[in-house]
Amino acid sequence: MTNTAHIASPHMAYLNSRPALPVLAQWAVGFAVLVTKWTLRQRTRKHLRHLTPEQLQDIGLTRAEAHYQATLPFWRP
Repeated sequence: MTNTAHIASPHMAYLNSRPALPVLAQWAVGFAVLVTKWTLRQRTRKHLRHLTPEQLQDIGLTRAEAHYQATLPFWRP
């Protein structure tokens, strides 16, 4: 059996040997990650509103818990 950690280590060594990104690029990547998180939260909370009672039971939420989560703004985790 192949050890996947052994295969990934040359790639990690390459990434670790690269110079750090410029500050503006780091900021841009961080901003893109944040916007992606917010979009995902908004989308999943929107879909949470439309789940059936059976689906909510499958994921272990009550209707009240789902309603609370669905009403949270996208920027709140």
